[in-house]
Amino acid sequence: MNKYIKDRLGELHNVTWPTQKQATHSMIIVLVIMLLVGIFLGVVDYGLNQIVLRMLG
Repeated sequence: MNKYIKDRLGELHNVTWPTQKQATHSMIIVLVIMLLVGIFLGVVDYGLNQIVLRMLG
C-alpha cells in the first residue's frame, strides 16, 4: 500500500498543471457553452410545448 501511494504521488509530480490564465480561459469557455446549450434546450422545450398545446386544442 505504501508503494502504491508513493507511485501515485510520483505521477502527480509528472502532471503538467494548467496556468491560472489557462484555467480561467477554459472555465469561461465551459460557462459560455453551458449557457448556449441551456438557451438552445429552453427554446426547443418551448417550441415542443407550443406544438403539444396546439395539438391538444
